[in-house]
Amino acid sequence: MSLSSTQSDQPSPPGATPARVLRQFRVVFNAVKTHFRQVEQSAGLGGAQVWALSVIRDQPGIGVKELARTLDIKQSTASNLVRGLLERGMVATLRDGPDRRTVALHVQDAGAQVLARAPAPFAGVLPDALSGLDPAILARLEADLGTLISLLDADADAGSVPLADL
Repeated sequence: MSLSSTQSDQPSPPGATPARVLRQFRVVFNAVKTHFRQVEQSAGLGGAQVWALSVIRDQPGIGVKELARTLDIKQSTASNLVRGLLERGMVATLRDGPDRRTVALHVQDAGAQVLARAPAPFAGVLPDALSGLDPAILARLEADLGTLISLLDADADAGSVPLADL
């Protein structure tokens, strides 16, 4: 695919160069990395586990499948996150309701203590910033990043890996 066939209709800012845009990506990546480092130092858990823990706290009784959907990750990845939280005694599982196979997740005191120490936003600084963007800017960013991803010929499954795990 040629760049000219995928360019946005938006005019480029004056003086935009690949080097300047690369520098912007570095700033974004470093902000994300710094936040996750702070989370791990403060909470003693990785950012993805803290995010999962916060979702379980905010949605008591959530199942692994719904947790995966909420975090926008694969169900197997969510299961691994939950397994680690279970092993540390931060969450508990209950099997109640008509389908005894369904597991309901609940935060334990140890998990609540971790969340009290962890810096916000629990989902991470990038999802938080993206949710604050004007819808038109977000749509343009999605289209432009789609073009970049296409040029990179990147693996589409990489989008379901939590940033904290990169």
